[in-house]
Amino acid sequence: MSPASVESRSRTLRVEVLARVEGEGELDLRIKKGVLEDVKLRIPEPPRLFEAFLRGRSHLELPDLTARICGICPVAYQMSSVRAAERAFGITVSEPVRELRRLLYCGEWLESHALHVVMLHAPDFLGYESGLHMAKDHPRRVLDGLELKKIGNDIMTLIGGREIHPVSLRVGGFWRTPSRRELQVLAPRLERAKELALGLLRWVKDFTFPEMERDYIFVSCRDETGYPIDGGRIVSNHGHAIDAMEFDRVFAEEHVRHSNALHSVMTGHGAYLTGPLARYALNSDRLTPAASAAAKEAGIGPEVRNPFKSIIVRAVEMIWAAEEAARIVETWQEPDEPFATVTPREGVGAAATEAPRGLLWHRYTFDGTGLVKDARIVPPTAQNLSTIEADLRAYATPRVALDDATLKWGCEQTVRNHDPCISCATHFLRVNLDRS
Repeated sequence: MSPASVESRSRTLRVEVLARVEGEGELDLRIKKGVLEDVKLRIPEPPRLFEAFLRGRSHLELPDLTARICGICPVAYQMSSVRAAERAFGITVSEPVRELRRLLYCGEWLESHALHVVMLHAPDFLGYESGLHMAKDHPRRVLDGLELKKIGNDIMTLIGGREIHPVSLRVGGFWRTPSRRELQVLAPRLERAKELALGLLRWVKDFTFPEMERDYIFVSCRDETGYPIDGGRIVSNHGHAIDAMEFDRVFAEEHVRHSNALHSVMTGHGAYLTGPLARYALNSDRLTPAASAAAKEAGIGPEVRNPFKSIIVRAVEMIWAAEEAARIVETWQEPDEPFATVTPREGVGAAATEAPRGLLWHRYTFDGTGLVKDARIVPPTAQNLSTIEADLRAYATPRVALDDATLKWGCEQTVRNHDPCISCATHFLRVNLDRS
């Protein structure tokens, strides 16, 4: 069909299911006489009410309950919740406990990034319906990705007790910590993980990427020393550097009529982006040597503004996670006690950590016995929804003359660039394209 005939008619494109994302939703594109008039990312599922049913629960229940928000990134929710509670109770964990938590988080980054890069995102660039279809022609890459995911899962099992919804984390530390000898079995596997991640980077860096540069407001944590994962100040490329307790001063959640998931904005600036692109842009100087060298080999500078190239940044972050995990395994010393004594007190605590998909913020108000009086959780995908809509508009506007199938594919890929976990935000995706 010629571009002229496409522009002269109305078209409605419906994608009944957007595969390879977490959750359900709809995307509406309205095009009139060849001009994109409106983009709406609809999240029709009802709220999941986690914040409500956390009220009245003990601080000791927080890690187990918040982990159920996401089966892919449970550690992120556990880590933000325990750090917020520790902030409220005035607890500082020992360095061995903090390092072990970083190692656990590295395991989650490895398994989550490997899943997304190989099984959920790479098929878009190579024209496959799914990772299973891609496996027929690229078996080695799929097996490498699954092996890397398995290494991440095994780290979570060793430290957390199981790979899905770990059970070892608690306010003040861990219920149980492994011995140094137990951790040493990970050393050769982490060298293998770094090798696998580098191989995947060398594969994805040569994909063909649509031309699209975005002027993002980047937001992430920035730690005092290394690449951010388990905390730090919340920073932006517009000069912000705030404590997690100040989150409400800079960020706000807004209800939009077409979505049951709240949209987050930065006061005075609007939509912003969290996740790999933001972390990398604000912290590329904190990468480990191997990850920094890999980024240079991939041809990316100190920041990346093409959302389709987020797959490269995720591969770089996998190399970082493997190298950071190896460092911890090599240097870690067992703590005197697995957890600090917790004396609950009335107060408020907030914390932000870096889930694989981006900054995750928790705030809790406790009574004097350590019961939750109020809870507020702002997940990465909810923070990114407005930016994803803006990306869709930026992608579709110059491409409205494409045939329905091609435009549909490109819009789905634009969403998958961000690896959205809609179930965390409150749930994805049917695409309705209206040409009138």
